[in-house]
Amino acid sequence: MEPLNIIYGQFNEIIRHTIALAPNFLSGSIVLILTWIVALILGRVSLMILRRSRSRPSLQVALVKVTHLSVWLLGGMIALTILFPNLTPTKLLAGLGIGSIAIGLAFKDIFENFLAGFLILLRKPMRIGDDIECNDLSGRVENISIRDTFLRKRSGELFLVPNSYLYKNPVKILTDRHLRRISLVVGVAYGENAAAAQEVISKTVEALETRDKSKPFDVFAKEFGSSSIDFLVRWWTESPPRQEHASRSEAVISIKAALDREGIEIPFPYRTLTFAEPMRVVTEPGGSDEDAEDTDQKTDPETGS
Repeated sequence: MEPLNIIYGQFNEIIRHTIALAPNFLSGSIVLILTWIVALILGRVSLMILRRSRSRPSLQVALVKVTHLSVWLLGGMIALTILFPNLTPTKLLAGLGIGSIAIGLAFKDIFENFLAGFLILLRKPMRIGDDIECNDLSGRVENISIRDTFLRKRSGELFLVPNSYLYKNPVKILTDRHLRRISLVVGVAYGENAAAAQEVISKTVEALETRDKSKPFDVFAKEFGSSSIDFLVRWWTESPPRQEHASRSEAVISIKAALDREGIEIPFPYRTLTFAEPMRVVTEPGGSDEDAEDTDQKTDPETGS
């Protein structure tokens, strides 16, 4: 019967400790309930303040979550010290310090993305609906959360990009402003009148329907190309990528049609080859009455030159 007595004694000890800690459990439960109420009130108050400041919805949600987390962290520490009297705040903070190091090492990437997402939301470099490019990624921003940015590619796929990736790499925001400038190079043959070609191109660009009429356009003779005189054409249009492609397409088609009407040649790329010495050509039997002749530009099938 001795084992049963030991079990009975241990059971009675547990009951006595539970009864002794009952006030602490009750006090800890009350603290947790009060923590929940305070977190709820502070969350709503902070949300009202943030809405009046007209900050981003994603940033509002993030700050409300941080407020809830801070209140629950403080309330949890108070409840633990009440529930376990031997657990002093100093010991609790020391334990949290060691635990935070271990958690930080284990969840380094998560915390890195969390901080990067918070900084992105705080700095406001890009908005939901912006078209962006980052290295080999491009698309429209659909949402910015604490950890990821939801990027919808132009082909329809949805990419979840870690915020730390966008924070560490250069990001080109294509729709940061309503308008953007487009550049196009047009080549005209060397035998054509360059001034006349410039005038034709200028009139064509001026009449583009997709060009923003409030901004000036430019048509400059840029350089002597390998087979043409190159003109640099620049004009402004709406910033979304689809509008940019539509405006560029209209410009290419319109400039080509205008130059064709005026009889101005847009040359194909070509190369002129010259040889320092006359080349010998040997004709095949039956191909010619002459056995061979020397010319300035001939090739010899035996030598391949």
